[in-house]
Formats: sequence, C-alpha cells, structure tokens
Amino acid sequence: MAPLHILHVLDHSIPMHSGYTFRTRSILRAQRERGWHTSHVTGLKHTQAGPAEEEVDGLRFYRTPATGAVLERLPLASQWQVVRTLARRIDEVVERERPDVLHAHSPALNGLAALQVGRRRGLPVVYECRAFWEDAAVDHGTSVEGGARYRLTRALESRVFRKADAVTTICEGLKSDIVGRGIDAAKVTVIPNAVDVQAFALDRPRDEALAAQLGLSGRRVTGFIGSFYAYEGIPLLLDAMAALRERHPDLALLLVGGGPQEGLIKQRIGELGLDAQVVFTGRVPHEEVQRYYSLVDIFAYPRQSMRLTDLVTPLKPLEAMAEGKLVVASDVGGHRELIRNDDNGVLFKAGSAEALADALDRLYSAPESWPGLRAAGREYVETERNWAASVARYQTVYGGLT
Repeated sequence: MAPLHILHVLDHSIPMHSGYTFRTRSILRAQRERGWHTSHVTGLKHTQAGPAEEEVDGLRFYRTPATGAVLERLPLASQWQVVRTLARRIDEVVERERPDVLHAHSPALNGLAALQVGRRRGLPVVYECRAFWEDAAVDHGTSVEGGARYRLTRALESRVFRKADAVTTICEGLKSDIVGRGIDAAKVTVIPNAVDVQAFALDRPRDEALAAQLGLSGRRVTGFIGSFYAYEGIPLLLDAMAALRERHPDLALLLVGGGPQEGLIKQRIGELGLDAQVVFTGRVPHEEVQRYYSLVDIFAYPRQSMRLTDLVTPLKPLEAMAEGKLVVASDVGGHRELIRNDDNGVLFKAGSAEALADALDRLYSAPESWPGLRAAGREYVETERNWAASVARYQTVYGGLT
C-alpha cells in the first residue's frame, strides 16, 4: 500500500502547540513514524489566537477563522455555524492536500462537518469517539441525563456513527454502547489508549531536592496527578487518608493538578485536619511532571461509578504503570479494562472510602508485594498498551476504506 495521507479534523481542545491532548499528539506522531502523511484542521471552538496555518512538531495545522457572524454568538445556532464553517475549511484543505481519508475526532460537530465534505468529495470518513460528551456535561453540571440537550447530543453522535464509513473508539465499554445503538460491530474498531513506553523510566530515582522542597523527605507518598473533576473522586481519597492517619503517621498525599473541584478539595482538607498530610501543588509545567512521579509510591484513582467512568478508560493509570508505580483504583468499568486485581494493580469497591483505605493499608503493610506488582504493570504497558501497537490497528481501518 502506498503511504496514506490522513486529514484529521480535531476538536476545540487541541491548541496549536505542544499542549494539544496527549492521545492526539501520540497518534499523530506514531502515524508519522509509520510513514503516513497527516494534516489537521480545527473548527471555531478552537479559540486560541494564532495564524490560519501553523507547523508544530513537524505537523501542519489549519485553523477555521471566525467570521464575526451573529450566528456565532447564539447558543444553538452557534453549533451549526461551527459545522458550516468547519466543512468549508475542510473543503479548502482537501483541495490543497488531497488526502485519502478524513479522520474526524469527537465531538459530533467535527464528524458532521467531515461527512459533508466526504460525501461531496467521494472521500471515506473515519469517526473517532473518545467519550460521550453528553455524559461529561452531566458531570460538569451543564446538562441533565435524559434532558433535551442530553438527548440531542446523543442523537447527533448516533447519526455520525451511522453515516461514517468506519468508527474507532478507545475502549470496549464505549464500543459496547455504540453497538447497542444499532451500529454494526464490524464497523467499530477499538484503538486503545496507550503510552510511549520510552518516555517513562522504570527505575527513575527519587528527586530528593523536590521531596525536601515539598516536605516529603523520608515519607511514604500516595499520589494523584491529573484534573480535579467531580468524577475523579478526590474527596473520597481524602477521607481514606484521614482513616489511615493513625496507622501510618508517615504517610503523605501528593495532589498535582487543578480543575473545577479545587476549591472543594482544599475545603475538605481543612475540615479533615489533613494540612500536615496533604501536599497540594496546583498545576505544574508539563516538562516537570515526571519529577513529581518520582516521589510517589502508590497512585490512587478513586473514580466514582457513573456512565462516564464505567464506559471510558483513563490514561493516567497506564502512565503510572509505565513509571513502575503501584496503582490502586476503584472498580469502575473503565479501570477494570486496564487493571487486573492483585496482578498489575489493586481494585477496590467504588465509592467506599473504607475499601480504599483498606487497599492502601494492605499495600503499605506488605512492601514485599511491590516488586511483582510493579513488574506486571510495566510489562502490561510494554506488551499491550504501547502506541506503536495501538496505532498499527489504524492500518486495517484505513486500508479497508482505501
């Protein structure tokens, strides 16, 4: 097969610099390493200022310029304006780049725009679903499950699933839901989340200077690095830490990141009297994150049980495994796809601070179990969850269309 040319239609969360989402960056780089040519378009919801065209990390990006039309400022009409202007921009880029495949990434507005151009130009369209945005909106408090906005969002995405030539998604949970909407299972391919194993060090030495700076010298550390959304369940982790205080007085909790629940988390730390046990750094520069990884003995992921977490697999546990860290996670569906209990990590009953405290207590009381868990986690990402193996699955998807 001749080298493929893929035009990616990206969502508004992808800025035109090295901060665009980890999964997208990894996919684009891995596709380039396979010798495929990729170009990239973003729509009106990408609001970061910048030129109409830009090259970043050797990747060519095209922006859709705002028109200043009144429609762009009206709540519902603005969504259709996104589709209309993005379709026009895709058409311009297709004329210039001559791609073999249009690859639209969720949300559905990108898929709708790509389908318009694909049908007009005779190009196959792949639609990639990474999460159901209606469920995320429920967690963020901007939508109600079963409400009008929820049902409309779901209906639009179901339409894209039906019209696309192929659908990819990140995990079996999402595939099951998509197939449940009447989509042929043979049309849906799982391209799982993965890590660039070479970017993580199995035996990274502890950054003692940073430990001293944060007051963590000589302490065992439980950690969470990520975004503080309600579904992540950080307050549950704080309750577990309070329960462990007497059994493990040297234990500390390192929280790195930020998000909507930051204020609530700080308030809960004060209510529980955990100021001496919790180190809250806020967000840190991306290039500094692995210094913080080096300080953590056990990463905890106490996600709450809901549609979003039962269907979607996260990336962070895979990164922790790649670093050779212990992983404790709630038994929601997304975690169960990644973690085999007492093999490459430990699962506990979702929503139970007592179960989380017991899981952490069991690990801290049995350090002899750590080497086996760490080795199994690293082996799992090396053999099953690396980007080279994951992205190779696109060959079958694209090849079947071209």
